[in-house]
Amino acid sequence: MPAKSKAQQMAAGAALSAKHGDTKVSDLKGASKSMYESMSEKQLHDFAHSPQKGKPKHK
Repeated sequence: MPAKSKAQQMAAGAALSAKHGDTKVSDLKGASKSMYESMSEKQLHDFAHSPQKGKPKHK
């Protein structure tokens, strides 16, 4: 399932970074923290690695 906006994609990227251990979980806020807690690493990867072309900034 791809991200529907650039903001959603960026939040998924931040959550994925925390799952990999590159970012502290305590640094996450809002949507990225929620995504970290509720989504698997594969789901986050699918969201974060979808193409950005044609996506709105926010949805």
